Amino acid sequence: MTEMGTARTGTVTTKVPARLDRLPWSRWHWTIVIGLGTVWILDGLEVTVVGNVAGRLAEEGSGLAISDAQVTGLAAALYVAGACLGALFFGRLTDRYGRKKLFLVTLAVYLAATALTALSTSAWWFFLFRFLTGFGIGGEYAAINSAIDELIPSKYRGRVDLIINGSFWLGAMAGALLSVLALNTDIFPKDIGWRLTFALGVVLGLVILLVRRNVPESPRWMFIHGREREAEDLVAEVERDVERETGKPLPEPETSITVNQRHSVGFGMIARTVFRSYPRRAVLGLALFIGQAFLYNAITFGFASILITFFDVPTGATGYYFTVIALGNFLGPLLLGPLFDTVGRKPMIAGTYITSGLLLFATAWLFDAGRLDALTMTACWCVVLFFASAGASSAYLTVSEIFPMETRAMAIAFFYAVGTAAGGISGPLLFAELTSSGVVADTVLAFCVGAALMTAAGLVALFLAVKAEGRSLESIATPLSAQTARGAAAPVVGTAGGSGPAART
Repeated sequence: MTEMGTARTGTVTTKVPARLDRLPWSRWHWTIVIGLGTVWILDGLEVTVVGNVAGRLAEEGSGLAISDAQVTGLAAALYVAGACLGALFFGRLTDRYGRKKLFLVTLAVYLAATALTALSTSAWWFFLFRFLTGFGIGGEYAAINSAIDELIPSKYRGRVDLIINGSFWLGAMAGALLSVLALNTDIFPKDIGWRLTFALGVVLGLVILLVRRNVPESPRWMFIHGREREAEDLVAEVERDVERETGKPLPEPETSITVNQRHSVGFGMIARTVFRSYPRRAVLGLALFIGQAFLYNAITFGFASILITFFDVPTGATGYYFTVIALGNFLGPLLLGPLFDTVGRKPMIAGTYITSGLLLFATAWLFDAGRLDALTMTACWCVVLFFASAGASSAYLTVSEIFPMETRAMAIAFFYAVGTAAGGISGPLLFAELTSSGVVADTVLAFCVGAALMTAAGLVALFLAVKAEGRSLESIATPLSAQTARGAAAPVVGTAGGSGPAART
């Protein structure tokens, strides 16, 4: 059977999913985490650098004729628009041509666009390559999240996905500190420092590209696309390595699945699957992405302007404050992540969303009452985002595990694109005006909008979230290719609990 055969290449019965899910944690899994997860650090670096150097880019002598509002508003919106379109474009290709090919291609797009951003000499050039940088990053979200969830054992999937997505904030911390250095005119001229920050992103991306070449294709994707022999060989090799590492034989896998292999799934079938077969899950995905996008944009796109305008923090010092905020964001998924696998998805998703929303309401009230200074405002943001970061990361986990495998990358892309377009394009345009107006009431309104939508998303999760902890992907959503004999039940795959059409919500 060939890699790119006809639409349906045959029928195969395999235990690959069960074999992957019963693996203990090993060095092989660390390879996946490092090779795939580190790109989030780049994304965090990108977004934070732009936010922190916005003031410098707007100054005379920066080499760009651009305003602060254009950087935090228009350029940020274009970056997010590029990410949304890139997610949709590359998400489709990821489901069709495989996870590995696309997570190499999307990183290459990011690298080229970031390098050209560093060479910007005019506003239109900067805007264009911010859009293309986002285009590559958006593709990464679809390719990487689908690969992670298909390669990580079910009992670790929640915490690993959250921590990897939360690593965005390690890049944010690096970007914040790097901006402090780049904005120091005693070290770098105004028109050089900000360029070097983007150049560093290119260097880090090249290192990640070298590491990523060793990350394998998803065996789950391979056996559905006519490459079951390669999938079996890959998993067998991993099993041998794990047994040598642990010194213990692995238990026999308990379940198998029979699939009708196919080349790709059309947009029509993807849409029918997501919205007709799983309407409640579709509502959940949209709510989670829209809520977290608005809350984050209410804070992160305007944080520097708020500190400078209301608390007289020097432009070059905002990076220190953001480093503290970013640390809170990273600690949230790191410390709360394991609870998504033990306490469960529903209480943790709903709890983190609602808690962060209510805390942001409280922050808005304190700010409106004049009871905060730069340090206490930063402390409030840090606590809010400790919970919000875990919730936002769980949005990616949720949409990557609650839909059938053949639609996984496209589902991630769709919900990311729609939710982020609602909050990530309109958010910067709205919040940049509100937080830079110098009017306390405007900033309070920005906080309240983000808090309200985050809280509402948490309430949706309270009723609609799926109990996916510890379950195989195939039991959460039966693959479209899974064979069901006429008059017989679908093959039992993964853990108990039912996975056929009657169980879909």
